[in-house]
Amino acid sequence: MENLNDVVFENYINGQWQPSSSGRTQPNLNPADQRDVVGNFPVSTADDAQQAVAAAQAAFAAWRATPISARARILDKAAAYLDANVERIAEGLTREEGKTFAQSKMEVTRSAQTLRFYAVEGQTYTGETFPQDDAQQLVYTQREPLGVVSVIAPWNFPISIPARKIAPALITGNTVVFKPSSDTPLTGYYLCEAFAQAGIPAGVLNVVHGRAGEVGPVLVTSPEVRAISFTGSTRAGEDICRQARMSTRTQMELGGKNPLIVMEDADLDLAVKLVIQGGFSLSGQACTGTSRVLVQRDVKAEFTRKLLEKVQALTVGNGLTATPDLGPIATRGQLESILEYVEIGKQEATHLCGGDRLTEGDFAQGFYMTPAVFTDVTQNMRIAREEIFGPVIALLEFDSYEQALAMANDTEYGLSAAIVTRSAEYAHRFSTDIEAGTVKINRTTTGNLMNAPFGGLKQSSTSTFRESGRGGLEFYTQIKTVYRGI
Repeated sequence: MENLNDVVFENYINGQWQPSSSGRTQPNLNPADQRDVVGNFPVSTADDAQQAVAAAQAAFAAWRATPISARARILDKAAAYLDANVERIAEGLTREEGKTFAQSKMEVTRSAQTLRFYAVEGQTYTGETFPQDDAQQLVYTQREPLGVVSVIAPWNFPISIPARKIAPALITGNTVVFKPSSDTPLTGYYLCEAFAQAGIPAGVLNVVHGRAGEVGPVLVTSPEVRAISFTGSTRAGEDICRQARMSTRTQMELGGKNPLIVMEDADLDLAVKLVIQGGFSLSGQACTGTSRVLVQRDVKAEFTRKLLEKVQALTVGNGLTATPDLGPIATRGQLESILEYVEIGKQEATHLCGGDRLTEGDFAQGFYMTPAVFTDVTQNMRIAREEIFGPVIALLEFDSYEQALAMANDTEYGLSAAIVTRSAEYAHRFSTDIEAGTVKINRTTTGNLMNAPFGGLKQSSTSTFRESGRGGLEFYTQIKTVYRGI
């Protein structure tokens, strides 16, 4: 394991690695073992952020004029760097975020695939020509980049989410200021390192580490910033939208309280597998994670028995030194929040298992807990309505498809939703009836293709532009309509 205890990392501004103007750094600690320092990172200031924005603005004209094939080559080279360093990057990701090493490797590999996807897809993204009556006139649209883009990323997928934001921004000719989460700065550094090694011109991609309260206002309110892509909590997204200028485009991927419906005709073993995968993989720290499980009354007892048998067999541990089902919770604050919801659940509903903090032996220095399941949950309970973002499942009961849909839709969120059924009718109706941006049938609520649009409805998104696929390219371009006389 690489010794990063005394390594001091820097911001990347205008093609140069440089310390923060504050002169201060903050240690990055492993949630599996707080004695493990995973590097020391800049505590950046508003001045650092402004330098990055100015560098991106200065680089925009030349990058916009760069042939798209040259931009694509840089994305391909960065992808190759990620592939060549997958073990090292995945180790760092696991050490600072907590997910298992296998999950980290998959995330790094997927990020490389995302860069390659946009290197190709971006070269096919064009405008349109329009038929009209004047034979001496040509009418067409052309897509142009916006300018400087702020990318503000979360800690739970610290390389794949930034990759799917940065790649379409760069291939369409924009310049980027990227703020990784202060909880997972090393992975953000590695992604920037890949582009630097690929030869990206100075100022085209800039990375500023630090706290959102210090650098965030510059990245959100600066007049040079033409677009903001953010993934995080709904509250933080609302704050960004309030602060952003009217002319600044926003793309918000926010919270969720994602339901999975188990119909009486469902394959219960499959349903249990999907709930565990969606609710407890990544220690429940996914915006699309399964949080509410709605089970039809006639099969609830059998489903619950099968679920508990599997949940109680899940293992918890350090993702680098073992092969656990669940790693630690990513931060102390997140663990404390989850455990608070467990206590709320014990007061509101029937506690079936889990929700215990693990502190003995190898767990003593980390943020570990057992996965929790509650039953007899009703719609008005906090554990049924509020985003917990941890390994906690709430079981609710229903009598009919119509009741299940009403319950599933009775939420401020609309990110992802799933149904488990053998009925073609229910499957078809569900895809239309459910109020969610991502709909899964006999699949878990988590996961999305890089070439398919992703985003939520209601308070889970601004519902303006989607991420991933060609939709990701649309966000970073503006349309100009040209009327040309021949």
